[in-house]
Amino acid sequence: MKTFIIAEAGVNHNGSMETAKKLIDAAKKAGASAVKFQTFISENLVSKIAKKAEYQEKQTGSSESQLDMIKKLELSFNDFKELKAYCDKTDIMFLSTPFDIESIDFLAGLNMPIWKIPSGEITNLPYLEHIASYKKPVILSTGMSTMEEIQAAIEVLNNGGTKDITLLHCTTEYPAILSDINLKAMETMRRKFNLPVGYSDHTEGIEVAVAACALGAAIIEKHFTLDKNMEGPDHKASLEPNELAALVSAVENVNTALGDGDKHPFKMEIKNAAVARKSIVAKADISKGEILTENNITVKRPGTGISPMEWHRIIGTRAIRDFAEDELIEI
Repeated sequence: MKTFIIAEAGVNHNGSMETAKKLIDAAKKAGASAVKFQTFISENLVSKIAKKAEYQEKQTGSSESQLDMIKKLELSFNDFKELKAYCDKTDIMFLSTPFDIESIDFLAGLNMPIWKIPSGEITNLPYLEHIASYKKPVILSTGMSTMEEIQAAIEVLNNGGTKDITLLHCTTEYPAILSDINLKAMETMRRKFNLPVGYSDHTEGIEVAVAACALGAAIIEKHFTLDKNMEGPDHKASLEPNELAALVSAVENVNTALGDGDKHPFKMEIKNAAVARKSIVAKADISKGEILTENNITVKRPGTGISPMEWHRIIGTRAIRDFAEDELIEI
């Protein structure tokens, strides 16, 4: 199974359509399956009294409100129509996460094949019900969530007619530290909910995302940017284009290496077995009719003769002919 890789552009366009299109180009060049943005009306997303997250203050300062910061990162619905058309032209899947009801309805009109629900909306009942009403596949991020909250969100989506759900394990911190990742929770969710699972990665680098792939992640989501030194809340915890390409390549390699799960020798292994395995051979010169014992036979390479697994069957039999030292025993 090929892992679906979402290149999360998010708001790393900094409100610039030129930058947004460059992000699309970079995602396509890196080999990502889809490029994803974030669609919102600032006043519908953030109240005037909402404070910035600690990581947002660290990256953008504390002189402005979260609403002021978000407003500078907002693109218009017409902008997203243009970006959808640009993705179609570039031949990469366009996705965008809606953060309010109006944005859900707008994106529905763009015929996105998948809804991506962010971790922050997993307890937003009206939002979940509205997404479910469109009855399209859903990718649900589970950062900050308990198993009970995940169960409740799944039930809301199911009750609204949405059954095709993939859960993304996620640690909502930017960047997230390794001791807070808990990748094994992917398997816990897979067993509990009997749904496909993936991983939305907020760590630095690519190794954790690659490890998630090795653990069976159906989807990998990773923030990326044109330059980590750009101003904005998410750039520092994002990959640059060359790193995104390295992630795609590494995930493809892991998928290839995972194989089909059946244990069997491969063609090259069968050829090498003759060299690497051993056979029963004469430990010293043996005369015809001599009894074969631990004193006159032993086990050595190559593996083209009688297998050492036949040792006890061979011991005590008589030599059918003369054997020189190191010659393969025959019976």
